[in-house]
Amino acid sequence: MQVDCEPMENLTLISVHASYLLALGLFVAVLAGRFMLASKPVSIGPPTLPKGKVPGWFYVPTDLLGVLVFFLIYYGFAYMGATAEKVEGNPYTAEALLFGIGIQVFMPAMAFAIVVGRVSPIEWLGLRWKDWVQVFGIAPLSVFLMFAFSITLYSLGYNDMLVALGVAEEQQAVTMFREGQDPVALAMMVFAAVIVAPVCEEVIFRGYLYPVAKKYAHPTVAALFSSLVFAAAHGNVAALVPLFVFGLVLVAVYEYTGSIWAPIAVHFLFNGSTVVIQFVARLYPEVIAQ
Repeated sequence: MQVDCEPMENLTLISVHASYLLALGLFVAVLAGRFMLASKPVSIGPPTLPKGKVPGWFYVPTDLLGVLVFFLIYYGFAYMGATAEKVEGNPYTAEALLFGIGIQVFMPAMAFAIVVGRVSPIEWLGLRWKDWVQVFGIAPLSVFLMFAFSITLYSLGYNDMLVALGVAEEQQAVTMFREGQDPVALAMMVFAAVIVAPVCEEVIFRGYLYPVAKKYAHPTVAALFSSLVFAAAHGNVAALVPLFVFGLVLVAVYEYTGSIWAPIAVHFLFNGSTVVIQFVARLYPEVIAQ
């Protein structure tokens, strides 16, 4: 059975536009309200006892411009990804993957360039995590909760709803994990998914976007804003809700630990588990079918 890709493409574009507009509208509305009600200007100084363990004293109003820049960049990526779904053939060639990895690495480099000089990376991202052994409990528990959430969505008919709307149930990258024949491209996809994405995306979404929004808007708004941008940046309708919830989990883990290593570890384990599942499906399709 051949599925008409036109409704799926339109729905993907609508979801991208709606997600980013919702995220931006929420952030701007709360930000404007806080600035209008502020009795004194925000100044740089020592940390004050913020909610949670993620510091924000070193951010300045110009960081809001940085947030806007990253917002627009990821909006552009999501838009291009949504409109590129109609392209036939394999987009995950070794050359394309290498270029994508380069782009992913460039993004946190931009964040480092923005923050450098104000605070050390160790203090900025909480790299000196004394309670690092907690990760062996936090990461498996977080991933278990995410899989439990996905199973719950499935049992409630989420996938059936997607099919009824003409939306592909899985991302094209997932399909390539199961069906791709180029070993170099497959190895690069694994590297990008398990190593590059957890590090680069956590530095941007949790390490920069979230704390800036937290300082100038509100922690709850910051969590919703950064998680929605994170989910929509992947440009996939089927993954929008799970990735949004995953973003909220990663924010909670970051605030609980105060170290970017924790959400990186959770992200690493989640993506790694997903990759393993896809390779099991590749090797034993009859088991997954059952």
